[in-house]
Amino acid sequence: MPQAVEADRAAEPSWEERYGVAAREVYRRTLLELARTDPRIICVDSDMGGLETLFGEELPSQYVNVGIAEANLMGVSAGLAATGLLPYANTLSGFAAARACEQVKIDVAGNNLPVRIVATHAGLSAGHYGPTHHAVEDLAILRTLPNLTVVVPADAVEAEYAVRATVDLPGPLFLRLGRAATPLVHEEPYEFTVGKARELRAGTDVTIVATGPYPVSMALEAARELAARGVSARVLNMHTIKPLDREAVLAAARETGGIVTVEDHLVAGGLGAAVCEVVTQEAPCRVHRIGVPDRFFDHVADERQLLELAGISPAEIAAAAARLAAAPR
Repeated sequence: MPQAVEADRAAEPSWEERYGVAAREVYRRTLLELARTDPRIICVDSDMGGLETLFGEELPSQYVNVGIAEANLMGVSAGLAATGLLPYANTLSGFAAARACEQVKIDVAGNNLPVRIVATHAGLSAGHYGPTHHAVEDLAILRTLPNLTVVVPADAVEAEYAVRATVDLPGPLFLRLGRAATPLVHEEPYEFTVGKARELRAGTDVTIVATGPYPVSMALEAARELAARGVSARVLNMHTIKPLDREAVLAAARETGGIVTVEDHLVAGGLGAAVCEVVTQEAPCRVHRIGVPDRFFDHVADERQLLELAGISPAEIAAAAARLAAAPR
C-alpha cells in the first residue's frame, strides 16, 4: 500500500540552510535523527566514509561496518532484519546491483525482509572515478526482483521525505542517490507517497517522464523552453520505479501526444522500458526514450559533462518532445 508522510519544518533551517548539501548527506542526517528515537534502525556500513563518524560515535550500538564487502553487507543486513531490526545497508549503487545481486535476490528480496539498501553515486554521478564506478544498469537489474521497492529521489528535499516515508514500508527497499548536490525541484513541506508520480508541471501536448536528480531538473528546463515555443509539456517526476505509477503513465498516453522518458541509466531496462511495458499493454502511444546509450564511458569527467556526452540534456529533451507534440495523434 502507498505510504505518505508530511511534516512542517518551518522552524528549523540548517542542513546548510535546507538543503545546500547532497541528497546522500541529507539521507545520512535524516537517518541519524530517526535512529535516535528508533532503536530498531541499524546503520550497516561498507566503509563508505562519513557514516562511522556520524553514527559510530553517537550511536555505536546501532552501527556495524562490514568493510568493503558488498555481498556480505547484504547477508548481514538480511540477518539483522530477520531478528526484527531495520537495517540500512549503505554502499555504492553499481556494487549493490552488480556485485551483490545474488545476495539481494536470495537473502533480502527472496525472504521479503525489510532491508533498506541505500546506494549512492548512482548513474554517472561518480564520473571522476571512471567506468568502474558508473551505475547505469542498476535499475534494470533490481526492478526485476520480486518484493523489492525501487525509489529514486529527484533532489535532497525528496530524499529526506522518502527516507521518512519508508521507515515502516513492508519488505525491502532500494533507495538510489547521486553523489553531489544537485538543483532542488521541490519545496517544503513535501508529501512523498511510494508508487505515486509527482506532476511538476501540467501540460496537454506531450509528457516528459523523468527520474533522478539531473533528468528531472533537465525535464523542467526543457518544458520551460517548449512553453516559449508554444508547446505545452506535462512533467512527471517518476520517483518510484517499482511499483510504477501506471495510472499516471496511462493518463499521459491518453491525454497527450506522446511520452519522452529521461533517466541517468541505460536506455535498456530502466524507466523508459518500464513505461513502454505499460503503454504497449493498455494504451499504445509514441514513446521516445532518452538515457545512456549502449556503451561504456571511458571519460573521467563531471556528471553533467558525462550526461551531455550521453545525449541527456534539456536541448535533447525539448527536441524529442517537440517532435512528438507535432506528430499527428
